[in-house]
Amino acid sequence: MSAPAPRPRAPKPRRARPPGNRGLPVVDETSAGGLVVDVKDGRAFTAVIARRNRAGRIEWCLPKGHLEGEETPEQAAVREIAEETGIEGQVLRHLATIDYWFAGTDRRVHKVVHHYLLEATGGVLTVENDPDHEAEDVAWVALTEVASRLAYPNERRVVATARDVLAGRA
Repeated sequence: MSAPAPRPRAPKPRRARPPGNRGLPVVDETSAGGLVVDVKDGRAFTAVIARRNRAGRIEWCLPKGHLEGEETPEQAAVREIAEETGIEGQVLRHLATIDYWFAGTDRRVHKVVHHYLLEATGGVLTVENDPDHEAEDVAWVALTEVASRLAYPNERRVVATARDVLAGRA
C-alpha cells in the first residue's frame, strides 16, 4: 500500500506592496478612530478635526491615532476621539478598516486604520487635550454634509457606511 500523496500547501497570504521604494524597510502601523455622533433636534452631527498635511495645508479628517500599549482598537478609538475632539463617546459598532501605504525618507509604512461609530456621551469640543497637538481645529458638522468637507475618499466612504447604519440600511 502506498503512502497518501502529500497535501498541497496553501500559499502564504502576502500583503500588497506599494510600487517604488522597494529597498526601504516596511513598518506596520495600526490606528483607530471614527465618527462620534450626537443628535440635536433630530439631526445627526459628527466631530471632525483639521490637521496640517505634509505640504502644510489644512485638511479636515476623522479623528484617529495609534493604539497604545495593550489597547484594543475600540479602546484606542474612544481615547483618540476624546483627545482630539474633546468629545467622549461609546462605541456602537465597527464601520470599516482601511489600509494604505505611504513612504518617508527612511521607510515605507503600511497603515491600517479601524473606524468605529460612536455615540457622544459628553464633553465639549476642544483640541486642547491632543497630546501631539496635531489637531488644529475641531467642529461639529452635520452628518449629511461632512463627506464634502473631508479630505480623503476612504473617510468619505466610512461616512457613507455610518449614514447607512444610522438609517437602518446596514
